[in-house]
Amino acid sequence: MAPKLRAKGAGDVIFLLLNEDAVAGSLTTKNLSRFAVRRLFERLQQLEAVRELSGRSSFRLFGL
Repeated sequence: MAPKLRAKGAGDVIFLLLNEDAVAGSLTTKNLSRFAVRRLFERLQQLEAVRELSGRSSFRLFGL
């Protein structure tokens, strides 16, 4: 999955997804802003790699 993602900090987010039960959609890392993370999670949803767990638009949780 990681080769299809072009974001510089995608590896950090993938690592968190694999080690945690759920990851907040508003997550920020040193390489990705919250807007970049939102686009990354949208891309991961399109690839059917993650799914949204919360079902709310204001606070979103993602997991495998």
